Amino acid sequence: MQNFDLLTLVFLGLAVFVIFKLRSVLGTRTGTEKPPGDIYDRRPPANATGDGNTMPEGASNVVPLPTRRDEMPAPQAPEARLEGIVAPESPAHAGLLGIIGQDPAFDPREFLGGAKAAYEMIVLAFANGDRKTLKDLLAKDVYDGFDAAIRDRETRGEKVETQFVSIDKAEISDAQLRTRTAQVTVRFLSKLITATRDSVGTVIDGSAEKVIDVVDIWTFSRDVSSRDPNWRLIATESAQ
Repeated sequence: MQNFDLLTLVFLGLAVFVIFKLRSVLGTRTGTEKPPGDIYDRRPPANATGDGNTMPEGASNVVPLPTRRDEMPAPQAPEARLEGIVAPESPAHAGLLGIIGQDPAFDPREFLGGAKAAYEMIVLAFANGDRKTLKDLLAKDVYDGFDAAIRDRETRGEKVETQFVSIDKAEISDAQLRTRTAQVTVRFLSKLITATRDSVGTVIDGSAEKVIDVVDIWTFSRDVSSRDPNWRLIATESAQ
């Protein structure tokens, strides 16, 4: 029994020694430790910068995102969008304001740029007999008229050669909003070289070298309630 008591005392002494060493290494809880989840919070303190230095009192370390609504520029007033595009006394002025009212994203200046690009594409597509391009840009009845003219030309074996020299001017001459359908009329002044050749290559209309002035009045349309942003040509008129 004495030997057993001696061994017990030896082990008890070792246990006390181990507990003492662990306590000195790990320390004791003081009640001010962060909860376990806080060790994953890598945000700097409110008064610290990324390099560990303190920030001036009242400064913020929040980085604003560019999409914050309270920092986005205010949309331009409808009347301001028409400056330099149409005069207040123009027949198109009230119509454009109505279109903007139903479609706040409508920008007359961007529309004119797109109309000029569409004008050139349509004229060249018609000359080349490119029905696919025409179908994407024209209303059905207008496409049917263009397609019929191309078929007649193909039946006779004729070909049209057209070159754009310049589009000197494009201006909105009229605009209307009919229920949810916007219609904008543009007057184009352009310079072209155009010639029609017969089946043997002889020029039978126009000139392969002469530059001519062309005035076209085209009307484009779009349903402002549609997600489709594209405008389509619904009417053409030549001023010559």
